[in-house]
Amino acid sequence: MLTAETLPRHELIGLRVRVVESSDPTLVGCEGTVVMETTNILTVRAGSRTRQVPKAVVTFEFALPDGEYVTVDGERLLARPARRTERTGGSQWQ
Repeated sequence: MLTAETLPRHELIGLRVRVVESSDPTLVGCEGTVVMETTNILTVRAGSRTRQVPKAVVTFEFALPDGEYVTVDGERLLARPARRTERTGGSQWQ
């Protein structure tokens, strides 16, 4: 189940996201739906426009399906998506 505690271990594609803080001021306020993820980048679509957002320099706010909002430092998401989602036990993602 997707919760605030387990968000970094889950698939992010399809979630609503907003950039709330960034070292690049042009990224702040960027929001939409995550359509693709790589090790270092989230691709966010808002309408017909897509934007690539580097994970390392931003703080994201994700909207969970239950309506809860979760703030995550992008550095916590720096990993290959398949590796990040398969980690269990005593990992930093738990």
